[in-house]
Amino acid sequence: MNIDFLARNLELDDTIREYATDKLDKVSKFLEDPVEIHLTLEQEKHRAIAEVRISHRFGVMQATEETDEILDSINLAIDKAEKQARRSRKKFIDKRRKADRVNGKNWPMEVLEPSSIAKGQSPRIIKSSVLSIKPMSLDEAALHLEGSRNDFVVFRDVGSGQVNVLYKRRDNNYGLISAE
Repeated sequence: MNIDFLARNLELDDTIREYATDKLDKVSKFLEDPVEIHLTLEQEKHRAIAEVRISHRFGVMQATEETDEILDSINLAIDKAEKQARRSRKKFIDKRRKADRVNGKNWPMEVLEPSSIAKGQSPRIIKSSVLSIKPMSLDEAALHLEGSRNDFVVFRDVGSGQVNVLYKRRDNNYGLISAE
């Protein structure tokens, strides 16, 4: 994290620098590296202006506040920037979670009519549905299979993250198909 201070009509002492640095450290935990921060402080008669500009990997945030005291202006401006950073981070995480939900959680299933395969014709689909793929262990999948009306369970292995199929064999044992 790189912080640049710019003071206009104001003497920038160590207390102001430390105060701003401490507040900006809290904001940086929501941002992706590299982070560059420009803090401009300006004093004009009876008003103090603090402007924060934060550039990071995924964008730029900017906040400006004006009060009577410089520390109050810094505090309010950095709070605004932190709110923007939280919103940006939440949006990024929600996009990733939504992509995970769409890309790997459902698996289309089609049931073919047996008579259409035997005649050498093109198979005819008689039922189509979507199965949800839930993360679970092999033991949980076996319990789920016992209570299910299907002869198989599609699940994502908690340990490896791979999609597996647990099915009931004709001899009443279980078989496991796992992807490479």
